[in-house]
Amino acid sequence: MRGSIRRALVMALTAAAAVVTAVGPAQAQAEKTRYNCPDGAVCLYAEGAPLSSTPTHIWYSYGAHNLSGQYNKHWIYNNQYGWNALAELCTGYNGTGDCGDRLWPQDGVWRDLTPINSVVLRLYYPGEG
Repeated sequence: MRGSIRRALVMALTAAAAVVTAVGPAQAQAEKTRYNCPDGAVCLYAEGAPLSSTPTHIWYSYGAHNLSGQYNKHWIYNNQYGWNALAELCTGYNGTGDCGDRLWPQDGVWRDLTPINSVVLRLYYPGEG
């Protein structure tokens, strides 16, 4: 009796491992990029270009990223993971001025960047406003 229980348990664990192995790589591939923006990044696209184009700027690190020479309408896409990973568009350099435009994860916006001078990647904390 003990031998048959052990064999059944080994077979069940082997089958479960096979399912996990089969599902893992498919999920990783699906999350790799969205709109040509790598997973975990915030991407800016060329003036007037569609989201299907290649981004001109890709940011991964938290903090302010200053813009230079970006005018008129652009797509900007937040492909960060985690519900509270924000990208904010600010009118001043170094994340100053009006930073009222917030992009939540998997959010994109078609925006006139003429008045925007920096993009800030940061975490949002509930209750901060």
